[in-house]
Amino acid sequence: MYTGSCLCGEVSVEVSGSITSIIHCHCSLCRKNSGTAFATNGFVNTGDFTITKGQSLLSEYSFKAGRTRYFCRCCGSPVYSSNNDDKSRIRIRLGIFDTDITEQVLSHNFVTSKANWEQLETSLPCYEKHEPGR
Repeated sequence: MYTGSCLCGEVSVEVSGSITSIIHCHCSLCRKNSGTAFATNGFVNTGDFTITKGQSLLSEYSFKAGRTRYFCRCCGSPVYSSNNDDKSRIRIRLGIFDTDITEQVLSHNFVTSKANWEQLETSLPCYEKHEPGR
């Protein structure tokens, strides 16, 4: 079981299953959404994800049709995102978790889109787009 919360603590979540396909994404959209050099994202099964506090405080934003990002309207923390083409799972930013996770990051993705000021030094595989098999 993993638990997490937004910056102000008004939204809390639980994940009862595993987190899969964890990657560092360097695409410009993830950089803009996180305000950092990259966002660390993973997938969880929709049935394993519960908002335990603050459901009414979630705001949403759709940049692309069928893809929605949910964030705390009080502090702006990203909580999760959904994709209408894959309703079986959601994407979650790992920075929201308060508990340690056991799964590991697989790779750096969209590295050709990385910020010009970022110095990418890593032993993880790096890909121009998504990791193979996705």
